[in-house]
Order: sequence, then C-alpha cells, then structure tokens
Amino acid sequence: MGEESLRKRKGEDTREEDGDSTQSHEPQTMNLQKEAKLFLFPFGFPPWVGLISGICMIVGTIIGSGIFVSPKSVLANVGAVGPCLTTWAACGILATLGALCFAELGTMITKSGGEYPYLMEAFGPIPAFLFSWTSLIVTKPSSFAIICLSFAEYASAPFYPGCDPPRVVIKCLAAAAIVIITLVNSLSVKLGSYLQNFLTAAKMIIVTIIIVSGIVLLAQGKTENFKDSFKDSTISVSSLGLAFYNGLWAYDGWNQLNYITEELKNPYRNLPLSIIIGIPLVTVCYVLINISYFTVMTSTELLQSQAVAVTFGDRVLYPASWIVPLFVAFSTIGSANGTCFTAGRLVYVAGREGHMLKVLSYISIKRLTPAPAIIFYGAIAIIYIIPGDIDTLINYFSFAVWIFYGLTILALIVMRFTRKELERPIRVPIVIPVIVTLVSVLLVLAPIISAPELAYLYCVLFILSGLIVYVLFVHFQFSWAQKISEPITTHLQMLLEVVPAEEVPE
Repeated sequence: MGEESLRKRKGEDTREEDGDSTQSHEPQTMNLQKEAKLFLFPFGFPPWVGLISGICMIVGTIIGSGIFVSPKSVLANVGAVGPCLTTWAACGILATLGALCFAELGTMITKSGGEYPYLMEAFGPIPAFLFSWTSLIVTKPSSFAIICLSFAEYASAPFYPGCDPPRVVIKCLAAAAIVIITLVNSLSVKLGSYLQNFLTAAKMIIVTIIIVSGIVLLAQGKTENFKDSFKDSTISVSSLGLAFYNGLWAYDGWNQLNYITEELKNPYRNLPLSIIIGIPLVTVCYVLINISYFTVMTSTELLQSQAVAVTFGDRVLYPASWIVPLFVAFSTIGSANGTCFTAGRLVYVAGREGHMLKVLSYISIKRLTPAPAIIFYGAIAIIYIIPGDIDTLINYFSFAVWIFYGLTILALIVMRFTRKELERPIRVPIVIPVIVTLVSVLLVLAPIISAPELAYLYCVLFILSGLIVYVLFVHFQFSWAQKISEPITTHLQMLLEVVPAEEVPE
C-alpha cells in the first residue's frame, strides 16, 4: 500500500464525516497508524506463515554466510576432519534442542519478539530490557556486520586471484552493502520481501551445486582426505568452545519463528513441526557441504583458503567457477537482507513496553516501514565493520547471544514451577532445557576460563551498563532525561515522517 492508497483512505474518511472538519482528522490519523502497523504483518491479516512458509523461513534464515565462512574457523579450532564434521553435527543437534525449548515458550506465550516476552514473563522487566539493549546495540548489528563482511570477502575474491583482498576493499564493500540493504528496507516492505524471495532461491541453488558435486566426487573415489580423520586433532575445552561458537554462528536463526509467533497459522502445530523438519534439514545440508569441501581440499588447504567455497568452485566447476562466488554473494546478501527485514519486530515489542527510545518503534507514514529502527541498525553495523574482522565479531556475538539463550531456556525451567497455570500445548521433557542450559553455561564460561580476553569483559560490562540506562530512562523517568529525549524524538519524527504504531486501537 503506497501513497495513493493512503490518499484514497483519507478521502473516504473525509466524506464519511459529511464535512465535519472537527472530526475528520482523527479517523485519518487512525487509518494511517493502522496501515503503518501492517509492517509487522507485511502479507496481511490473518497470520500468513503456514508450515511450508515456516520451514522455508527457518532454512532460508539459517543458511546464509555461516556455512561459507565458519568451516575454516571450526577446523582451525579442532585441527582434524573427523572432529570438524562431528562439531557440525553436534551444533545442529544443540540448535534443534534449543529450538524445541523455544517452541514450548512460543506456544505458551504467543507474543512476537523472540526472547523478550519470555524473559519479561519469567524474570520481570530488567532482564528483558537488558536483552533488548544488548540486541539493539551488540548482537543484531554485529550479526549484520559479519554477514556483510562475508559478502564482501566472496564478492572481492575473484578480483584478487592468488592473494587476499585488501582489508580496506572488503570493509568499504561491506559498508556499501549495509547502506544499500538499509535503504531498500527503509523504502519498501514489498521490495525487501521480493528481494528476500529471490536471494533465498539463489542460496538454495549454490547449496545444491556444492552438495551434488561432493556426492559425485565421493562416488568417483575421492576419499583420501577422510583417512585417519581424527589424527592430529587439537581438542581442548577452550578450542571446542570456540569451534562451537563458529559452528553455532552458522546455525543462528533457529529461533527466528519465535520473533513472528503472532503471524503463524496454528502455531501450536506449525511452530514445532517447522523446527523438527527445518533444523535437521539444515544440519544434513551443512554436514554434506563440509564433506564436499574435504573431497577436494586437505585440512591445510582449507585453512589457507581465503574463501572456501570459491576454492571449491575453482577446483570442481572450472571454467564455470564464477558461479560459486556469485551465488555465495547472493546467499550472504540475502541473509543480511533477512536480518534487516525482521529488525523492527524486537524494537516494536520493546517500544510497546516503554523499554526503547520511542522514535525507534515508529513507522513511516508514506513507506509503511520501520525506518528509524532499520537506519539505526545500519549505522551501528557500519561502526562494527571499521575495527573488526569476522572471527573476532563472531566470538563477540556468540558470547553475548548465548548468555541470553541460556537465560531464556532457564526461564522455561523456572516457569515450570512459578507459572504452572499457563497452558502448555507443547511440553518438552524437562531434561532437554536442563541440557541446553548447562551447554549454554559451558559455552559462555569455557573461553573465559581457558583463554581469557578483555573483549569478553567489555561485553559483560556493556550488557550491565544497560542497568544505568534502565534506571534513568525507564524506571525513574527523570524529568531531565525526558527533556533530552523528547525534542530528539519530535525532530526525528518530523524529519523521517513516522508515527507510533503502538497507538493504533486494537
């Protein structure tokens, strides 16, 4: 719906008021805000995500840049082919168990916003605010930055054969990708969704090409790299934790459906089925892709490759090897677009609770997009690109995100005892959330204990700094803080032409 639709609606409202100018303004504003709220449900009411769409959303969101970037980092931490493939399978199992816990939470508390409403229900506003604060400033923008850096590496690799592309080229290209994606999603929900559909199809093409090529090579007897596959492995608590960080980064998005629970058709059936089908399907694809890599590269060659999939394409698909970097670039940019496309939901839900700067939860009147939230995400992501590299950002991202994954699964255990009255259409065995919680604790603590770095301390301090923001702007709402934020909100609202969607009457 564009400007013409809005003008027609405004005209209809005016006619219905029979010339009463004192009453015509209110219906117009209500209609504009009601249409602005549609960005949360871009395919319209009633909820539009069925089982097939849910599976496609999980698969399309998870398969992005990770499988083309993380294989090298996982192998570097475990040192051999066998432990590498085992780690990829174990990460898939952990993601499935975590997603099943989220399925119980999502059908028990049917609110969009991912972890936010579950933390709010179990532990109250402070942990929920810290999650939204960390997501807004750390995890979401850093994820956006990692994906765009991955895109830049693959897009620039063909132009620098035999050597690594200059870092400045990669970072400039990544920044350009962030700006373009931000503009597309700020200008049009429909354009963003069309772009996502095209890029999702492209990523499935490259995944299929790599898997089929690997199967053909295995059938031809290319198995020498799998002999003594556990020899020379270098496994320790620290290295295994970092290997899981990189592997789980490739699976990130397993909880994506919980961000749009309110948009699911029959969530009690489709949410768990989408998880049970989608994540194991991704796990099989990831293991097969890694097997394909090892059919043409030794461990040493894979570690020396700047872009693993490009090296695979050069050796297997020549002279059509250009297909691989092209479609990998499509895949990574599609993952980045999906991250940006869903960015407004968490901000909207947090803004609804008064936990976010108001203007970030506003919706563009003309474009019907969460423009302030998307622009903010893009600006923070560009800041992360300037000093960071992919491996450092993944470790920083994973450390922060698994703190809240573990806390959310713990919320499920706590509510089994404190909120017994809540209806649970899906009830996972208690041993599953206990296992996932313990693994989360190990993932958070292992790298700190065995290989402490200041980056982890900075991350914890930043998360806790959200308490200061909460006290000043949310809990006490000091008048001086309001005097600072209100003029900023007013001027940005006029500049971006946005309205508060939360004021739409239900």
